[in-house]
Amino acid sequence: MKRILLVLVAALAITAMVSAAGTQQAGTRTASRITAYTTLDEQLAREVFNAFTAETGIQVDWVRLSTGEAVARIEAERANPQASIWFGGVGLGHIDAKNRGLTMPYDSPAAQMPEVFRDPDRYWSGIYAGMLGFASNNNVMQRIGAQPPRSWEDLAHQRFRNQVQMAHPGSSGTAFNVVATMVQILGEDAGFEYMRRLDANMTQYTRSGSAPGRNAALGEVGVAVGYSHDIVRLISEGFPLTLTFPSEGTGFEVAAISLIANGPADQLEAAKRLYDWGLGETAARLYASQFVVPFVDVPLADGAIPISQVNVIDQDDEWAAANRTRLVDKWNDIIGRDAQ
Repeated sequence: MKRILLVLVAALAITAMVSAAGTQQAGTRTASRITAYTTLDEQLAREVFNAFTAETGIQVDWVRLSTGEAVARIEAERANPQASIWFGGVGLGHIDAKNRGLTMPYDSPAAQMPEVFRDPDRYWSGIYAGMLGFASNNNVMQRIGAQPPRSWEDLAHQRFRNQVQMAHPGSSGTAFNVVATMVQILGEDAGFEYMRRLDANMTQYTRSGSAPGRNAALGEVGVAVGYSHDIVRLISEGFPLTLTFPSEGTGFEVAAISLIANGPADQLEAAKRLYDWGLGETAARLYASQFVVPFVDVPLADGAIPISQVNVIDQDDEWAAANRTRLVDKWNDIIGRDAQ
C-alpha cells in the first residue's frame, strides 16, 4: 500500500510540474485576440484588420473613435486600459497621448519612414500623410453662384454664409489641425479672429473629421473642410465635388500608430505584431487603395495627391500638441458651439 501511495504522489507531482510548465509557456504565447482603438475610416479599418487576421490568425476587436475621442477614452481608462493599441489618427493626438503618459515606446523593426514622420523617442510611427483641403459641391456652387474657395480668406467670405462645415476641434484631430494651422499662419490673435469670422459661415461642427466631406458629397452643405484623401475618395465614387487647397498654405496630418501604456499584458506581443504589420507593404497597399499616400513605396490610387505637390505650412506638431488643451479651451470660449 505504501508503494502504491508513493507512486501516486510521484505521478501527481509530475502532472503538476507539466501543468505549471504549460502555464508558463502559455503566458509567453502571443494572444489570439486583441482590442484596438482606431481612427481609420470604418471601411479602411475593416479591410486592414481583416487582412491582418487572415495573415496572422490574430483576431482584432476594434472600436472606431475620432482622434480626440481616442485620447479621452485612453485617459479615462488609464487605471485599467481596455485596449492595447491605437491604430490611425492624427499625429498631433499621438503626441498629446505621449505627453500625457498614455502610450509606451516601441522601436519597431518595420519602421522605414523618414525620421520627421516618426517620434524621436519611438512612442509613435507614421503610416501616411494627408493635407487639409476644401470639398465643394459643384451643384451647390452653381446654385449660389460661387466658385470653390481657393484660400482661407475665401472660405470666410459672406458668399458662403451657412454653407461651410467642419468638425469640432474638441473631438476631432482634423479640426484641431485647422485651429493650429490658422494660429501658425496668422498668429494667435489674428488666427482666432479669423475663426470667429469663419464661424458665421458654419452650419454645424461634427464630431468626426470625415463627416463634413460626406455631407458635402450629398449636397447637405456647400463646402467641407477635411483631409484631401477623404475628398478624393468621394470624388472617385462619383460625387460632384471639387477639391481645392488654400493658397496661403495648409496644414497636414501624419496618421500614426501607438501602443497603449499598461494595456492588457497578454495582448502586448500580438499588439506589437499588428504595429509591425501596419508599417509594412500589405497594409500600405490597403491605405493607398483609400487614396492616401503611405510612407512605403506602393502604387497610388488614381487622383491621390502627394504632400510634395501641395503648399503646406512649416508645421510644428510638438508645439501644437503641447498647446492643444489651451487652444481648444480658447476656441470654446470664443466660438462656444457643441459638436453634433
